[in-house]
Amino acid sequence: MPEGLIIKALSGYYYVLPDGGSMDHAVQCRARGIFKKRGESPLVGDRVKFSMTDNGEGTVDEILPRSSSLIRPPIANVGVALLTFSVLEPDFNTQLLDKFLVHIEHAGLDVIIVLTKWDLLQSTEKKAEVESYIELYRKIGYPVVITSSKEQSGYEELEEILSHEISVFAGQSGVGKSSLLNQMIPHAQMETNVISHRLGRGKHTTRHVELLELPKGGYIADTPGFSQLDFLELGVEQLGDCFREFKDKADSCKFRGCTHTHEPGCKVKEALEAGGIAASRYEHYALFLEEMKEKKRRY
Repeated sequence: MPEGLIIKALSGYYYVLPDGGSMDHAVQCRARGIFKKRGESPLVGDRVKFSMTDNGEGTVDEILPRSSSLIRPPIANVGVALLTFSVLEPDFNTQLLDKFLVHIEHAGLDVIIVLTKWDLLQSTEKKAEVESYIELYRKIGYPVVITSSKEQSGYEELEEILSHEISVFAGQSGVGKSSLLNQMIPHAQMETNVISHRLGRGKHTTRHVELLELPKGGYIADTPGFSQLDFLELGVEQLGDCFREFKDKADSCKFRGCTHTHEPGCKVKEALEAGGIAASRYEHYALFLEEMKEKKRRY
């Protein structure tokens, strides 16, 4: 039975790229009814076994073991997430970035922060502010890649990083994800939209999950649905583990299950006061903690 990779899911069909085949020869497949009975569903990124039918289409018969899976967006076997944020238009939003980082850490994925529109930074003061954040996130352990479509910079570095796995684009709406993909994969011709200056954001341009083949190898997905982030899948006690710089300190807290807010002997709070944890990161942690507690009360 042939094997392949699901590269697109749309309107109940799964488009399977057979091993050794080219992207323009994907087989349009339906999934076997057994998946529905089991409460399972094939995902873009799944390695599958499939069989051909008499009408030239196919049937997904078996989903091979996954290394990872995401619920929103629905995609499997992702190795790295690219969190894409602009430095201007809209402004660099570190609160939203930290919220994305929490979800990516919880999913157990590697992450790269990609900054777009670097050429728009004309103000020395604004540039210094953004550079201080870049230094902060790199110190925590997150790679940061700076790009500019106008200056055609940063793309080769990204292509090298992504050449061996499935990666997923996520980030704030209107920051240039589609423009970035157009630069990296010219034939993709992704739809791009003009930013609404009044709202400070752009419309969503991506309507389904699809893998695109990168010139130097690997696949990348531009995904809808990553913008609606909530904490319902995450326990309050897990939040601190999603802040990398909290982890080693939290192990030494006086109380097990320390929330790092009011407990005596909290090593995270001590590190914050000593400057070992950035105030912005801790403020976002406290904000997310309250948001989680409020959602739990409501549900």
